[in-house]
Amino acid sequence: MVKITDVARHAGVSPSTVSYALSGKRPISAETRKRVEEAARELGYRPHAGARALASSRSNVLALVVPLRTGIHVPVVMQFAVSVVTAARRHDHDVLLLTQEEGEEGLRRVADTALVDALILMDVQLHDPRLPLLRSLDRPSVMIGFPLEADGLTCIDLDFRAAGERCVEHLAQLGHRVVGLVGSPPEVYVRGTAFAQRVVQGFTAAADRAGLASAVHPCEATPAAARHVAEQLLREQPALTGVVVHNEAILEPLIDAFEQLGLRIPGDLSVTAICPDELASTLRVPVTSIALPSTQVGEQAVDLLMRKLDNEPVPQATLLPPHLTPRASTAPRTIG
Repeated sequence: MVKITDVARHAGVSPSTVSYALSGKRPISAETRKRVEEAARELGYRPHAGARALASSRSNVLALVVPLRTGIHVPVVMQFAVSVVTAARRHDHDVLLLTQEEGEEGLRRVADTALVDALILMDVQLHDPRLPLLRSLDRPSVMIGFPLEADGLTCIDLDFRAAGERCVEHLAQLGHRVVGLVGSPPEVYVRGTAFAQRVVQGFTAAADRAGLASAVHPCEATPAAARHVAEQLLREQPALTGVVVHNEAILEPLIDAFEQLGLRIPGDLSVTAICPDELASTLRVPVTSIALPSTQVGEQAVDLLMRKLDNEPVPQATLLPPHLTPRASTAPRTIG
């Protein structure tokens, strides 16, 4: 069984330094902490949970609040959750996953106990009712998403507004003049979910700047709804040649629907998407896309929390820039 003295010998420090580095009880330089953590990982050292909690006055548990509301795409949400759990384990923390509609009452119930040291919240709304409580809690928190008023909060996410803009700019550069956005299910917009609203803002702003005709259509996450939206877009915009999709669940059914309606991808219609890379790259027609950086967001959200728990300063806002990967679904507009 690996002991703390083994870790100390391997890292070239004293046993007390190992204890302080792993418990957070006293300030330790970042270089020393990293050396101790690497030694503990290499040797497979795991401090006894009870002793660790007594030593640090911490539970070494983070709460991840992921309300599984209607309209969200669970596989993508779980990618973020897995990333948070994996990153937390590297910091010797476990994760308590809360999937119910945890409003103020639910957050207070968790925060008023010794169950968790800090919180990460997802599915952030522009006017999120949880904000006043978050600002008053004595536990650190990080939001994956940006409310409209983020003062006093720590937030991280993909820059979804810039992502919407980048998709339109790509289509405009290819000569497309009439574009449509097929967005999230209607209830996502009704709730004021921040990332969905920001994609619409970016899409509309970029289309207006480039002088493009544009339309936005929310879409339920079913093949039938994808077919209906495809028909509606072509009926309302007969000259449509470019589409942005921000709805992972209907990306493939939507492409199928357009092709069944007689449009070739990308000969007649170019398609871009904001979705996981593994989805965009493996479709029958690989889709030009902006990836959802779930691993990067989860890792950085946990890192921000660890730094806050150690009373280190952190940036209030972390926006990850979008990166567009061209694939076979987009091509220059055919004139004629």
